Amino acid sequence: MNIVFDFGAVLFTWRPAELLARSFPAVASTPQQAAQLAHAVFGHADWHNFDRGTLAMEEVIARTAQRLGLDHGVLSELVEGIGEQLLPMDASVALLTQLHALRRQSDSALRLYYLSNMPVPYARTLERLHPFLQWFDGGIFSGDVQHIKPEPAIYQLLQTRYVLEPAHTVFIDDLKSNVTAAQALGWAGIHFASVPQLRSQLGAFVGGLPC
Repeated sequence: MNIVFDFGAVLFTWRPAELLARSFPAVASTPQQAAQLAHAVFGHADWHNFDRGTLAMEEVIARTAQRLGLDHGVLSELVEGIGEQLLPMDASVALLTQLHALRRQSDSALRLYYLSNMPVPYARTLERLHPFLQWFDGGIFSGDVQHIKPEPAIYQLLQTRYVLEPAHTVFIDDLKSNVTAAQALGWAGIHFASVPQLRSQLGAFVGGLPC
């Protein structure tokens, strides 16, 4: 069985509203304001193109600051530091550790992969800071291949690159649209809400997973 993980909000913390509230308290002083600003920054096509690897960090900072009237220096500090702000989620890493242990068994057919919308600078930061990424048998960061979820091409690329059989592949993501896209290719999908929920649903695919 192939288990494919998303990273942000599944294995690593991703709280964009909190980041913006800390950096821009004057315009994001309430949770609602922070959420609206987070959508304006990270939900825009410019950020998606940064994820895709077709827009440089300096350009997305400049465009976003001008478009939203944000202080360029403050926004630059925030954006440049996001890689270090993506912290491992302890419970998720504990589950990954158990899957890694199962994978190492001599008779195991379990394989671990990742498929993450991640700009190149942050991808390299995660690889440098977190040795447990070496547990994966492979994976794709969007910025490296110029495709992003939920576009079918990025799933197909992972499937082709690692010769994954759709019927033996399960994809985990916190965004329902990304899960739906994987299911359209014949993969199984789990919409991540919590580690206990994920562990319970993975039990249908992975034998020997501790409760």
